[in-house]
Amino acid sequence: MTKILSTCPVCKKDLNITCLTCENCGLELKNNFELSIFDRLDESNYEFLIEFLRNKGNLKNVQENLGLNYPQAKKKLDAVLSALGLLNHEVEEEESEEIDMSNWFTDKNSAKASDIIKAKLKENGGRVIVNTARGLPCDIAVASDGISFVSSKLPIKPPYRFEVFDLVVELLLKNGGRAKKGNGRNNKLGEDGCTENTVVGYIAKHYAGKRPGESVFDPVFVFAAVLEWAEIAWNERGELILTASYKDKIK
Repeated sequence: MTKILSTCPVCKKDLNITCLTCENCGLELKNNFELSIFDRLDESNYEFLIEFLRNKGNLKNVQENLGLNYPQAKKKLDAVLSALGLLNHEVEEEESEEIDMSNWFTDKNSAKASDIIKAKLKENGGRVIVNTARGLPCDIAVASDGISFVSSKLPIKPPYRFEVFDLVVELLLKNGGRAKKGNGRNNKLGEDGCTENTVVGYIAKHYAGKRPGESVFDPVFVFAAVLEWAEIAWNERGELILTASYKDKIK
């Protein structure tokens, strides 16, 4: 079956569907049906997206299967994200300086969360799409300094350093392998939803240097998505729980 046209071949404006037909009974529905953003992808971007999803966001596998190098694959991914309206241009500027990770040393036997995440990012060409607890896509990429990471979901400067993940695991271990995420959007440090025993409160105090009563930034939904992608902690509703495989790794 031919892929539906989304652009007028004459004036290049967007097309809409005006008639739906049932092949079984012949029923016709006429209206002005709008195409989805996925229908409006051109064939090249659509094929790349399918391959990307088939490989669960593993850009390295996508490169191998499509015969692309990293810059080509990254450019293609950006084109898809841009077509879907998901590309954050401020983050794109942050990533404009390409990182050569070929000389990165990553200890695959290390149990440090930061080392595990950096190693997995290296395997994926320095950029991945992870899923939040709500199932929404979240882009993560190595920053130009090589020790930090950026995301369109975390539009802050300077970007968070990888060591922040070690602090999250430190808290989980202190609490027997699990901790509440907390709520830094509606609470200040020290209040019920943002105590030092919550992930957001612990990061605010031990990473950002915040004091009780001060407002905090809440990046936990992104950190939780990365930790689950790295198979370090389960991203459960309202809390993070260390995975059994990670517990075995740190024994």
